[in-house]
Amino acid sequence: MAAEKNGAKLPEECACRRAQPFAMPRQRSDHHSSGDSSGIPQRIRGSPVGATVSSVIVSWLPDDFVHPGYTPVPGTALHLRPIREADTALDYPAVMGSQERLWEIFGPAWGWPRETMTYEEDRVELLRHENEAAAHRSFNYALLDEAETAILGCVYVDPPERIGADGEVSWWVVDELVDSEPEEALDALVPRWIATEWPFRNPRLLGRDITWQEWLALPRVS
Repeated sequence: MAAEKNGAKLPEECACRRAQPFAMPRQRSDHHSSGDSSGIPQRIRGSPVGATVSSVIVSWLPDDFVHPGYTPVPGTALHLRPIREADTALDYPAVMGSQERLWEIFGPAWGWPRETMTYEEDRVELLRHENEAAAHRSFNYALLDEAETAILGCVYVDPPERIGADGEVSWWVVDELVDSEPEEALDALVPRWIATEWPFRNPRLLGRDITWQEWLALPRVS
């Protein structure tokens, strides 16, 4: 049974999450980092393929830039904030509950999420996100309900991996919010938020103003 907030149904448990349908091909890319038992390596989510924390671009933001913290989603009871290691209990069942769908979208580019990903691997990944945000290397914002009892999606803000942009942004919501007013509110917020709160001159919205297939075909940033 789902709870009601602002006229939109929200899940009581974040047990299933689905990204928005970008019609990514069901294939596996060879652009990954660390391996798994399936032979498909998994990249660091939200950082350039094959990158480690120390090699991620760090000069993409001004030295005096302060990244946004708590950000309300207008017209909803939802908000964005940087994800933390402590969010693993919400993030893991959510990601794994819609692993197949997320893989269709992000798998070819990111190698994430593997169907064999463990809770501990997710915890380590969220700790990495938390540390990278503190270091201004990349950012993962969780979409949460008012009481922060469920993660309902994520917004990724990353340094550019492909030429033609100075920042790359992608996001998704859980199954229960697909085609809902809260999803529409998030879709309206993110481009405006990026334009007003971030210092990018030419941000790229992945899966929005460019398809993932087109993005993968672009030359890499040297």
